Amino acid sequence: MRKTITTLTLAALTMIQPAFAQDVRAGEETYERYCAACHGPGGTGHGPMRAVLTLHPTDLTALRLNTGGYFPLERVIRRIDGRDPLVAHGSPMPIYGGFFEGRGVAIKTETGEIMLTSQPVIDLVAYLQSLQQP
Repeated sequence: MRKTITTLTLAALTMIQPAFAQDVRAGEETYERYCAACHGPGGTGHGPMRAVLTLHPTDLTALRLNTGGYFPLERVIRRIDGRDPLVAHGSPMPIYGGFFEGRGVAIKTETGEIMLTSQPVIDLVAYLQSLQQP
């Protein structure tokens, strides 16, 4: 039994791809398509949908500022890919079906742990990191 588990674990690890270079431009395109209506074109939380939302969108430019100077990579990835559901969205985030789904690209979190997600999420996170206030 133990040999089977080890074999399955090794097989799964060989299917994991290391994170490709983060593409900020691809992340910006994804943001504009899926996020800007609520979070605004600059990520400040003032998108055109803000007026009709019960809870106001987060200012995505202040994520680092609000966490003591570090970008909360793991938390952001979990929100985007749906592992950390956010009730304000009416359903687990995101509400865009399978676009952000997929685990198979690895990225190292701020704590040094390896986290699996998809390339669109990695690109989107790179864009969000570029928006951070000093």
